[in-house]
Amino acid sequence: MSGESAIYHLRCDYDREPLTESELDPDPVKQFRIWFEDARASGIPEPNAMTLGTADKSGHISCRTVLLKAYDERGFVFFTNYGSRKARQIAENPRASLLFPWVTLARQVEIAGAVEKISAAESLAYFMSRPFGSRLGAWVSDQSAVISSRQILLAKYEELKRKFASGEVPKPEGWGGYRVVPETVEFWQGGQDRLHDRLLYTNSGGVWTISRLAP
Repeated sequence: MSGESAIYHLRCDYDREPLTESELDPDPVKQFRIWFEDARASGIPEPNAMTLGTADKSGHISCRTVLLKAYDERGFVFFTNYGSRKARQIAENPRASLLFPWVTLARQVEIAGAVEKISAAESLAYFMSRPFGSRLGAWVSDQSAVISSRQILLAKYEELKRKFASGEVPKPEGWGGYRVVPETVEFWQGGQDRLHDRLLYTNSGGVWTISRLAP
């Protein structure tokens, strides 16, 4: 119990001013942009890193960190191999949640909603913007498949580097983007004495309403 007891004392006191409903933009995507730019300006490494939660048809849940690559009023976009575990789960249960844990700002944003594939043109446009090595990596990795060693990946990478030495790397057929279409967006901000602020946007028929949740 000594190790567990030491963990009991790990805590941080938050000293931010309370977050009020009047401070929030009526549109959660616009409010997200405000907080996202705050996170960028604060120097947080990879402020677009987010935890993606998905579940298969049996309810088995998986979480992993992915990068947000675009967002607008339609939703929040990330990219992956369409044969990956996350993609297989999305095919069975096309819903997901995203969590942006901006811990040093005592803030987090959780987004939940339906998931849809983005267009092939959008996926291609992003793929062609990636660095050469990242484009090769999309070809090298059969994401989530069992492999016998890292050397297999390295050998395939070198093979493809020679094949695409011209720098022209086409997008793999089984690679592209997904968009999480938000149905709820929760903005959480740490408060003193654990009286945190939780403001929840809910979409009903295209209209957003804001509710305050108990911490």
